[in-house]
Amino acid sequence: MTLATTLCRASVGMDAPLVTVEVHLANGLPAFHIVGLAEKAVQESRERVRGAIVNAGFEFPARRITVNLAPADLPKEGGRYDLPIALGILAASGQLPPEALSGIELLGELALSGRIQPVAGILPAVMAAARARRPLFLPWANLAEASLVSGARLHPLEHLLQATARLSGKEEMAPPPPPRRRDPDYSRLPDLAEVKGQSQAKRALLVAAAGGHNLLLSGPPGSGKSMLASRLPGILPPLSEEEALEQAAVASIAGLPFEPDKWRLRPFRAPHHSSSGVALVGGGATPRPGEISLAHHGVLFLDELPEFPRQVLEMLREPLENGRICISRASGKAEFPARFQLVAAMNPCPCGHLGDPAGNCRCTSEQVARYQGRISGPLLDRIDLQVQVPTQPASRLLDPQAPPETPSREIRARVVEARRRQLRRQGRANAELNGKELEIHCALNGEGRRFLAQAMDSLGLSARAHHRILKVARTIADLAGSDAIELPHLAEAVGYRRLAVNTL
Repeated sequence: MTLATTLCRASVGMDAPLVTVEVHLANGLPAFHIVGLAEKAVQESRERVRGAIVNAGFEFPARRITVNLAPADLPKEGGRYDLPIALGILAASGQLPPEALSGIELLGELALSGRIQPVAGILPAVMAAARARRPLFLPWANLAEASLVSGARLHPLEHLLQATARLSGKEEMAPPPPPRRRDPDYSRLPDLAEVKGQSQAKRALLVAAAGGHNLLLSGPPGSGKSMLASRLPGILPPLSEEEALEQAAVASIAGLPFEPDKWRLRPFRAPHHSSSGVALVGGGATPRPGEISLAHHGVLFLDELPEFPRQVLEMLREPLENGRICISRASGKAEFPARFQLVAAMNPCPCGHLGDPAGNCRCTSEQVARYQGRISGPLLDRIDLQVQVPTQPASRLLDPQAPPETPSREIRARVVEARRRQLRRQGRANAELNGKELEIHCALNGEGRRFLAQAMDSLGLSARAHHRILKVARTIADLAGSDAIELPHLAEAVGYRRLAVNTL
């Protein structure tokens, strides 16, 4: 037989479309061609495949070899096509039964020795193969993350010889491993009890965690803003199995190593303020996920917020509303999830001491206005909780008789219970409510409506701010175990806006 067909999976954003690998051997001068919109790494597989076949003890056919990767208009990249191409050549040249390749999918990069190397973006391919109910032969090094997918029929391989032995029936197929399941290990995360004082900021952190709200911390240098932000993941509820798998798929596409110890823990990403727009939201000639997608279902922490280029910060506006980012290029487009919780920290002025009772600030009003003006109004409007983090007195930090701070595990228990109320009531976190859901689940009585209307007029708040105040008030009511939003809940929610209006 001079024609063989194998199946593989491409990587396009979060999708893994099926690719048919056709291998044809023809008479003529020896040549090796790959067609089907294959980029350079795929074209280079000719040398890897040739070396792997020869070093595994097989005969490389001295004929005209044509490999077609279909569909032809789908861009192909990476070394994932090496294994299906090599097995297709062996089947077309009669060194492997062609029927052995029927109904299976293959992924893997080949070393010149014939060893099968891991590939990036394995999880979307595994999920697609599981939906298609086809077994997947993949590199052994990818097994740990691939086994997260329930229902996947996995056959891990270490060498090309192992692949041919199993497919030809000379070696028994190993049973697929059971899916990996583990409980989240919060002991690896920093504890909120390590932060002394800052009761108001801790309360805002609790509300933000309970409802999935965005948070801005403003205060002088060394007041504890970064410490507070880094402890947010420790009080967030664990990821569900579906959320953890989705987040792991994004990390797999980005080429990050799989870390079993972080399974079901919310991601925490803290890019430096020198990060480019592509690094933050994703992009490139071949679109790759950025920091906002790597923080999917987790926390994106932007320290020194005004130091980020303004055009970079403006890129966050749509993802904060839509929970996704669509990157378009001439060759196509890719969409990545980006439902993250934004936590930002900033100083109130260039020197950081604006409002200091000791009068240490020497910034002029123009300098302060210029510094704070680096954050646009539309972006600030999308941040639900905006609180001050004042410097703690030395007596509070050094007092050995001070009462112990509440540990993260106790605060997390309150957050988990509030989230359960939200899931039972509306099926999602309060921060994700929109449209009619706000009218149903965030309804106010007459007194509450009059109070909110007066607050909006006096503070000059927008319609978006109105909606976000309702969501925050709904979260505060959930923390209090109340089915209705009462006036104290609404007043606290408005207070988180009032502080920012007075300071910024």
